[in-house]
Amino acid sequence: HPCLHLVCSTLQGTSGNAVQYLTRNQALKKLQLKLSEFRRLCILKGIHPREPKKKPQGSNTTYYHAKDVNWLLHEPILQVLRDVKAHGKKVRKARAKKNERLAKRLMRLKPGYRLDHLVKERYPTFVDALRDLDDALTLVHLFAALPSDSRRNVPRAVVETARRLATEWAAYVARSGSLRRVFVSVKGYYYQAEVMGQAVTWLQPHALQQVLPDDVDCRVLLTFQEFYSTLVQFVLFRLYRGLGLQYPPVLDERLEKAAAGLAALMRDIADAQDTARAVSYTHL
Repeated sequence: HPCLHLVCSTLQGTSGNAVQYLTRNQALKKLQLKLSEFRRLCILKGIHPREPKKKPQGSNTTYYHAKDVNWLLHEPILQVLRDVKAHGKKVRKARAKKNERLAKRLMRLKPGYRLDHLVKERYPTFVDALRDLDDALTLVHLFAALPSDSRRNVPRAVVETARRLATEWAAYVARSGSLRRVFVSVKGYYYQAEVMGQAVTWLQPHALQQVLPDDVDCRVLLTFQEFYSTLVQFVLFRLYRGLGLQYPPVLDERLEKAAAGLAALMRDIADAQDTARAVSYTHL
C-alpha cells in the first residue's frame, strides 16, 4: 500500500542498528575531534570498535556503540584536548610573529591533565587491576629497554619513568618472594608472579640495543604507556603499603650513579622493613 510504504520509509534509520551504532566518521563529527585525538581518547577510556550483526553503512566501515560515543562526549579530558589544540595555535601564532619570549611563556602554561579517575573508573576493585596488569607490565618493560628518540617523539621522561617503574616492580617481587616461574625465549624473559592470589605474567626484553621499526605507530604505544604507567603506579602504591613500605622508595644516589639499578632500591626497602620490625618489637 502506498501509505504503508511512506510510513516505512519515514521510520527507516530511527531504530535498530542504525541508532545503536555509529560509524567512525559519525563519531568524529559528533565529538568534533580528529582521528588521532579520537583514537587517543578511545585508548584512555578503554573503548573498542563493535561488530553489529547488520552493518547499514557497509561491511568495510568501523562501527562504535552509540552509548560509548555518548560516554566520550561527557569525558573531562575531551575539553582538555580542545584546550591543548587552542594552546598549540597560540604558540604557532607567536612563533610566526617571531615572538619567542611569548612562545616560551605560553609553553610553560600548556594545559595538563591526570588519568587517576580513568584508572578508578576502569578498575573498580584492586583485583580487577591485578588481572589486567600483564599487558601494562610488558609495555612498561618494553619502554624501559627503548632509547629515547626525538625523531619518533619518544621523550626521555617516558623512558625514565618506565625504567623507574620496572625497577620498583622488580624490587617488590624480590622482597615479597612472589616470583613463581621464569622462561627464557627469543623475545626475552617471561616472568610469572603470584600477587594476592592472582597470576601476573610479563615479558622483559633482552638487554640488547633496541631499534624502533618504521612500521610501528609510536603515538599509539605512547598513549597506552601513558595510561599503563598510571595504572602500575596505583598498583605499586597499594602493594608497597601492604608490606609496610613507603612509596615511591628512595633511591640510593651513590648506587644510582653507579648504575646499580635494583640494588639502589633494595637498600631503602631493607632499611624500612628493619625499622618496622624494630617498632613492632618495641610495642611488644
